[in-house]
Amino acid sequence: MKPLVFPDFDPVLVKLGPFAIHWYAIAYIAGLVIGWRLVRRFVGWTPKAATALQVDDFLSWATLGVVLGGRIGYVLFYQPGAFFHHPLDIIAVWQGGMSFHGGMLGVAIAIIWFCRRHRINVLAFADRIAMVAPIGLGFGRIANFINGELWGRPAPKGWPGAMIFPRVDMVPRFPSELYEAFLEGLCLFLVMLTLGRSERRRLHPGLLTGWFLIGYGIARSTGECFREPDAFLGFLFDGLTMGQLLCVPMILTGIGLVLYARSRPALTVAEA
Repeated sequence: MKPLVFPDFDPVLVKLGPFAIHWYAIAYIAGLVIGWRLVRRFVGWTPKAATALQVDDFLSWATLGVVLGGRIGYVLFYQPGAFFHHPLDIIAVWQGGMSFHGGMLGVAIAIIWFCRRHRINVLAFADRIAMVAPIGLGFGRIANFINGELWGRPAPKGWPGAMIFPRVDMVPRFPSELYEAFLEGLCLFLVMLTLGRSERRRLHPGLLTGWFLIGYGIARSTGECFREPDAFLGFLFDGLTMGQLLCVPMILTGIGLVLYARSRPALTVAEA
């Protein structure tokens, strides 16, 4: 089967003089806005996790958590040495370099801080956020594809849908960005929506968050099998990538949360 050729997308959607709007920014905005609208609805499900107005207030917290956590996580997990020698590059987010694992930690801190300030059940609120998180992940991977970054490893001869990325070389590769958008975005969102529609599961705060951490860890680790590792890192222990290694504590934390949530008595209707 003849390989496809990567369409040379312009990573800039709109440019007005010195100002430019990138597809990556649109992906972040779309993920946050759609997630915000859905969470406003989900928090009203039993057990009620928050008010719609509180969700509105949390949007700015989530934005800061994603952006600051994602950037700081990338600096610490992927290129600490380079940023140590050029610290001003840390704020150059327009040059690329965001870590989901860092963004997740940033949002987790934002959730805990926000919920304690407003006396909201942290785990119940986190469960609603976990239900929509895959939306932003999926949009982010699509933006990766448009930017022609995070391309895949060389594909076997005749692999259906193999793609040549001319900016890299003329070798047919896996379009791993699309695989990850499918696994981390669409599939994980459908799984979380299915799990979250169960009132029985929602009455165990933390259960959905745990399943999200497990699901993302599995989806990301699978997608990494098709993705070319970062050139400045390469493969690490036993052929694993940094993304796969970072998923290990994530999956373990998810398992711990699921076990904890199941060990606790379910909330009663009165408590909900």
